[in-house]
Amino acid sequence: MKVLISGGTGFIGRHLIPRLLDYDHEPVVLTRSEAKARALFGSSVRVITDLKQIVNDEQVDAIINLAGEGIADKRWSEERKQVLVDSRIDMTADLISLIMRLERNPEVLISGSAIGFYGCRSDDLQLDERGEVVDDYTHRLCKHWESEALKAQSMGVRVCLIRTGVVLGEGGALAKMLPAFKLGLGGPVARGDQWMSWIHMDDQVEAISMMLTHPEFNGAYNLTAPEAVTNDDFSQGLAAALSRPSWLRVPAVVLDLMLGEGSDLLVKGQRVYPKRLLDAGYKFAYPDLTTALNQVLAHKD
Repeated sequence: MKVLISGGTGFIGRHLIPRLLDYDHEPVVLTRSEAKARALFGSSVRVITDLKQIVNDEQVDAIINLAGEGIADKRWSEERKQVLVDSRIDMTADLISLIMRLERNPEVLISGSAIGFYGCRSDDLQLDERGEVVDDYTHRLCKHWESEALKAQSMGVRVCLIRTGVVLGEGGALAKMLPAFKLGLGGPVARGDQWMSWIHMDDQVEAISMMLTHPEFNGAYNLTAPEAVTNDDFSQGLAAALSRPSWLRVPAVVLDLMLGEGSDLLVKGQRVYPKRLLDAGYKFAYPDLTTALNQVLAHKD
């Protein structure tokens, strides 16, 4: 399949594309930096910097939309919150416009979303894809993002929405945590009883790969491991994997100073369950946190 990928040089994209090549797909990477894409993938992929480089009579078999500014990279101001919205909605709208002008529709659009769809919350409620939502900024962001992608359905395109949790791999959120934990200075955030829903990168990219070629996949899917953990349990698990203590708690006020309203991403959470993925028969390679952390850390220097 010829697969157009936005956000292909990001954390998930740079792990996904080698998997697609292993499966003999033909990735086309849409990126703002051709040099970065070439540094990552060499000549193994086609790189474009503008959707206009896709001509109307070109056959694009699938689209994977992973574009979006980092959700916790900077403190949330009103301006930053708008950037987070625009970077997701504008790209998704551009991809819908591409589908509209193509002479032949892609078979599937797999579009990014996040477990933020359920809102930042402090309860223990287990949330499958029909779980109740808290109507906050993160929910509205994800709902708008998903609604834009679902416009492709009216053109006969199968749409999969991937509500991704914290992805564990080389890079991403784990890379930000490791320096403190390696020094024995890591520990829980705030009270520590907030839920963390995570997924190993191998399961993330494998689930996406399955959605490309299995037409029974349709609609929203929680891309999280079956066993969510509390922040306390995650901190203890990471410290144990590194043979370090975990005792220095990060006060909520510190995170509020750093991230503003964005601190809710860490101080609150969601207990998410991948019901539809499991019902479809997906077998997680890394269903428990200990196995996942040990695998990731074994591949680091």
